[in-house]
Amino acid sequence: MLFKKVMRPVAASVKRTQDITFLSDGERCYGNTLFELCAQTVRTGKRGRPRKTLPKGGRVRLKNKGSQRHRRGPKRPKYQAPQPEHPDTSRAVPEAAIHANHLEAHNAALRRRNSAFRRGTNTYAKNADALQRTLDVHLLQHYFIRPHWTTGEVPAVRLGIFTAPLSLEAILMMPKTA
Repeated sequence: MLFKKVMRPVAASVKRTQDITFLSDGERCYGNTLFELCAQTVRTGKRGRPRKTLPKGGRVRLKNKGSQRHRRGPKRPKYQAPQPEHPDTSRAVPEAAIHANHLEAHNAALRRRNSAFRRGTNTYAKNADALQRTLDVHLLQHYFIRPHWTTGEVPAVRLGIFTAPLSLEAILMMPKTA
């Protein structure tokens, strides 16, 4: 899985440091993969199989998305810890630190556009080159064509890389480099 390859350095930094917080945008597989890569067993002295938890200092929070108006019973908390955490880890994560509105929308758009690479039926399309190609197109559109939603400017223009935003036609006419 391509995501596991990316999460391995994150898991290594969890093991190296004493405090790391991973904030996800609502996709449960991110926290689950991190838990799978760096889970530890905590021996409490009680009978039975020791429980697997995140390492000491490691915290994972994800946002419960979707409307809860139609739900019966108690509503889910806005943010939750999907995996058990080490008993010695402080539980307090301020909600202001979790907020990532623009990042959530960007990641959701990437997931929608690359959903073909997740499904079992499209095994012919599951290679890293094809996925990288779709990511490149998405990032070109994000950084060079479409204006940012808060600044109203294209990020490449805002940084001074270009004087004017590029059009999709101009990008498609550029020669491909190796």
